[in-house]
Amino acid sequence: MLRARVKKRLKSFDLEFSLEIGAGEFVMLTGPSGSGKTTLLRILAGLERGEGVVEVDGQIWQDRSRFLPPQRRGVSFVFQDYALFPNMSVLQNLLYVQKDRSLAMELLEMVDLVEYQDRYPHTLSGGQKQRVALARAMMKRPRLMLLDEPLSALDPKSRSYLQGKIQELHEAFGVATLMVSHDIAEIYRLGERIFRMERGSLTPLGKNRLVQSQIYKAEVVDLVDGGILVGFMGGIYQIATQKSYRIGQIVDVRIEELALGV
Repeated sequence: MLRARVKKRLKSFDLEFSLEIGAGEFVMLTGPSGSGKTTLLRILAGLERGEGVVEVDGQIWQDRSRFLPPQRRGVSFVFQDYALFPNMSVLQNLLYVQKDRSLAMELLEMVDLVEYQDRYPHTLSGGQKQRVALARAMMKRPRLMLLDEPLSALDPKSRSYLQGKIQELHEAFGVATLMVSHDIAEIYRLGERIFRMERGSLTPLGKNRLVQSQIYKAEVVDLVDGGILVGFMGGIYQIATQKSYRIGQIVDVRIEELALGV
């Protein structure tokens, strides 16, 4: 169980959040760019400091008198730029974390990369590199997994495939996970609970099954063949419809109606 209540002064606003993540829970975080999402993750990882308390399973990571450094927190942090060692093979990248070859091969099998174990990062596609990054993150057997838009640079097919792999890894290892995403389909597919951050303020949107059934307001930003594009939760999404709308019109939407537009 992670419990965090933290404040931090940023350039144009104050970041202030209270967050709890249960053991083995998968939580999604969305919101506009520059709203403080990455800073929140960095504070939890110990890469930045704020004022407040961060506690995991009864162990204080941060309070007024203590600050546990990143390497002692047992956190895995996956970014969209992979951060692989270019001079190491796929297998060597995993074994760098710990020398458990059995676990490394198990993870490579889970992400369908056993046959690529001797390849180097520059020979891999973006999706393959991200699979290596995810497998390497699990080599630590982390207490907390932080994912900062890890799939945003991938094409839709690779993105959908990797979403499935993230689900499989989460189910197999049961690690408490916080993932940032702007893709509403991804948020709906992976998250058990969903939060939105805007100008440093964290708002719970509820549990996945509740969010799905709710009706939200969104603005029409463009008209396309067979539907409309709407702005919603920091992204642009397409809704199939034969009705007539105008740009700027506010419409009712449900999450299950939305497809990634651009």
